[in-house]
Amino acid sequence: MPPTTTDKLDADAAYPEVVALRPALRDHDWAALSAVFADADAATTTQLVGAVAAWGGAENLLQPRLQREPADRLAQTLFGAALVHKGWRIRTRATADWVTDDQFARFHDHLRRAERILIDVTARWPDDVAAWTQRITLSRGLGLGLAETRRRYDRLARHEPHHLAAQAEMLQQLCPKWGGEWAAVDAFARDCTEVAPPGAPQAVLIAQAHRERGMEYDDLRGLRDYLRTADVSEEIHAAADRSVRHPDFRHTIGWVRVRSTFALVFHLMGEHPAAREQFEALGPYGDPTVFGDSASWFAEARAEAYAKGGTR
Repeated sequence: MPPTTTDKLDADAAYPEVVALRPALRDHDWAALSAVFADADAATTTQLVGAVAAWGGAENLLQPRLQREPADRLAQTLFGAALVHKGWRIRTRATADWVTDDQFARFHDHLRRAERILIDVTARWPDDVAAWTQRITLSRGLGLGLAETRRRYDRLARHEPHHLAAQAEMLQQLCPKWGGEWAAVDAFARDCTEVAPPGAPQAVLIAQAHRERGMEYDDLRGLRDYLRTADVSEEIHAAADRSVRHPDFRHTIGWVRVRSTFALVFHLMGEHPAAREQFEALGPYGDPTVFGDSASWFAEARAEAYAKGGTR
């Protein structure tokens, strides 16, 4: 039986490191928070930075810390990320035509403040992958152009060549809606996949690229028809075989978003057994951002996969 439709979508609950952050944030306990970061690898640190940034009121913990220790690397990175997150919330996920001048002004103000902080971090610690990841997002939001965003990604890749969070941000910059082109999107997704070891999550970039391209259609039917095209379907299945269906795939940090992406794409393709396989692997977890922040859509897609995907 599938999990109930009332289950809360909380991707971060799958990661003990992020769960450990929550009491520290709630209690404004800087020592406990910094201890969680102490031994984290690059991927985990980036995920933790995002979790802190998304926590309402994180600034109330970070500002006093920066007043006492203005050069604290972690506090600077977290505060910069919090400004980026708040700025994007102001802008919303709407297309530019639906964002007001006031929203754009406040959005850019937050991003410029974050940029000043994170420039300092990456200048002093050029191997800070989490800070570079935020600066890739900043470049896109501030409209600094493809060349500058690519420069930032290349700086990060010197230290962490298979950093999925940064690759996903770079993929967005390459999309036509941000000034890129589809050929570059496809090439980047395929290149990242090919150079990563089998079982690595990078092949999800291929599924994301096709989802982005299919969203150019004005309706859900057009998106579904695009994803069901023979060559597109074949490439998405091959990407799943190389990542989530590969025996070396592991539930390391970020796995919920990877499986959620494939679950969504297979659902849209009408590939119910393939979608069910991913929903079963997800269990009670799911990434709502993959599903347009819609927990109800996720639940409906999961229920359909269980109903039509056969017995496993």
